[in-house]
Amino acid sequence: MAGRVGILAYGSVISDPGDEIRNATVDTIRGVKTPFKVEFARSSGGRAGAPTLVPVPDGGGHVAAWIFVLSVGPQEAAHRLYRREINAVGSGRLYQRPENPTPNSVLIEPLHNFEEIDLVLYTKIGANIDNLNAATLADLAIKSALQLKDGRDGITYLMKAIQNGIETPLSAAYEKEIEQRLQAANLADALAKVL
Repeated sequence: MAGRVGILAYGSVISDPGDEIRNATVDTIRGVKTPFKVEFARSSGGRAGAPTLVPVPDGGGHVAAWIFVLSVGPQEAAHRLYRREINAVGSGRLYQRPENPTPNSVLIEPLHNFEEIDLVLYTKIGANIDNLNAATLADLAIKSALQLKDGRDGITYLMKAIQNGIETPLSAAYEKEIEQRLQAANLADALAKVL
């Protein structure tokens, strides 16, 4: 077991880890929970403002996660996770921790001896949604779905999170708010109405 390195996936990385992580994965551990609390608390610029899951100091909940156990070392695992997070898979860009991180910095954080894996890395980006409630999240998700047609919108992101068993304190109300606003039977119907 010595020296095993993994990546903790608790959001879109579960469904779409990207080729670099996928190709290095030698084992997948499902059914774990994040050791930190997570919520749909970040409006993502790369997703036209869609709410995404990030670690939060207040509120949130411990959510379902996967660990991708990799065949590469810690530094290469950090580089691959970083490129996945900045939408630059295959670019060769390297992760370097910023000296003075801002709420918009993509940080790769370590968990030591987590779920019997020596080192598990995860992404930490700051929350940036001030008025965090179901109505705000639904606004952002619907607006992003009106702009994006590539599956990176907030409604699709929420659907995939739910499919992967992720539940936060706000997720049920957030889902219901989207469905009510679009007079939809479910999120797939809501997305179809927007598209």
